[in-house]
Amino acid sequence: MDCEPEELQFLSILGIYRESAKLIHSWRSLFARIAVSLILPLSLLFLLHIQISYYLFNSIDSDDSALDRAAPDSAAEHRILQRLASDWMKLMIFKGVYLVALLVLALLSTAAAVYTVASIYSSKELSFSRVLSVVPKVWRRLMVTFVAAFVLLFGYNTLAISGLVLVLLLLDGTVVAAPVAVLFAFFYLAGLIYISIIWHLASVVSVLEDSKGFEAMRKSRLLIKGKIWTVAGIFTLLNFGFVTVEVTFRELVVKGAGMVPATRVFYGFVISVLMCAFVLFALVVQTVVYFVCKSYHHESIDKSNLSDHLEVYLGEYVPLKAKDVQLEQFHV
Repeated sequence: MDCEPEELQFLSILGIYRESAKLIHSWRSLFARIAVSLILPLSLLFLLHIQISYYLFNSIDSDDSALDRAAPDSAAEHRILQRLASDWMKLMIFKGVYLVALLVLALLSTAAAVYTVASIYSSKELSFSRVLSVVPKVWRRLMVTFVAAFVLLFGYNTLAISGLVLVLLLLDGTVVAAPVAVLFAFFYLAGLIYISIIWHLASVVSVLEDSKGFEAMRKSRLLIKGKIWTVAGIFTLLNFGFVTVEVTFRELVVKGAGMVPATRVFYGFVISVLMCAFVLFALVVQTVVYFVCKSYHHESIDKSNLSDHLEVYLGEYVPLKAKDVQLEQFHV
């Protein structure tokens, strides 16, 4: 990193983006290999999922329309119902396989990016083979944190939906029903963004510290105190970028109205590369944000201890312990 640890706290949103871009550029050969081996398959899987889901849903919609026109209890109706059942089964199986594959690739990519950035920060000897040897041991910790985040999101959404239904039932027919629903939706989205931020930072905590699961999320929540608006701005802009790429892919490649197949293939290739680069950048950014938050709270990760704990000792990954994360206090 170009900045000294105590200077990271002063980085703005653009400063964090710039620092992340410099890291990728300085180690472009290593990051390129990580991107091609892990992040590109993740990006292709995500985009392929959009394409296949579009065709499956189109088939279901077509069968639904045909069912409406079919005579009741006719042979045609039975055939259409069988096709619908088959289409829905294919969709469910596809979604299940996709989510498992996406989770595995996402966790492996996150582990590789976080480990790489931390190793660069600690001035540790680094190579692509070393990263690959550590990643399988690190991703198990990320899995525990993912499960904790999933449980939290499930509980949050359950409470939000229940609360919204209750409010609408109590205010049904009143003039304040619509404004209250809009206000409720605003606070719901704000809470969703907050949980998402905690989850992303908890992933870094799970790799670099001895915490995982709910404990990692608790530490993540404490880390963003005082930097919440900066961190929220960073992840909001990144999510906006993801949505933009996804919408562009849907319009130019999946639908591709009026385009010849060759043009759609070309756009698909360009967007796949763009998505891969964007995911890599986002993973590096979330790791840099971790160090920025540590610096803001005047906590320094001692580089020698960080390097020691990033080693694979007797084939086991050793996470950084909490006592090593706060070895030094910077006084401004």
